[in-house]
Amino acid sequence: MDDAHLIAAGLGVVAGVLAGLFGVGGGLVFVPALTLGVGLGQLDAEATSLAAMIPVVLLGSLQQHRRGLVAWRPGIAIGVSSIGGVLAGAAVAEALPEEVLGRLFGALLLVLAARTARQTRVRARERRADASG
Repeated sequence: MDDAHLIAAGLGVVAGVLAGLFGVGGGLVFVPALTLGVGLGQLDAEATSLAAMIPVVLLGSLQQHRRGLVAWRPGIAIGVSSIGGVLAGAAVAEALPEEVLGRLFGALLLVLAARTARQTRVRARERRADASG
């Protein structure tokens, strides 16, 4: 096994832990890992990420289902309705210059990080207010 495959396997372990811990994977974890750690281009990393998520999604959802945590109806609705979107998104990704695609992906990560941080602060403030009275 060459260095790139060893790096990919190590990143897979880390990404698997993050997927199980936070419910994320795919684009949020795998794409940066594949571009920064393995050296793939943005489009190749995105395509590889989709394929890499198949076992993670299957095993992760099964594990969470065993605990009674999966809301299947909304999950299936989101999954089925996203099929057209993923096909359209893949076509757009293939048409964009790689640099633009990478910048758009980075912007998405920044927006998601800012929104998550804000939401966490709001919830913490609400919990403190509830606890005090």
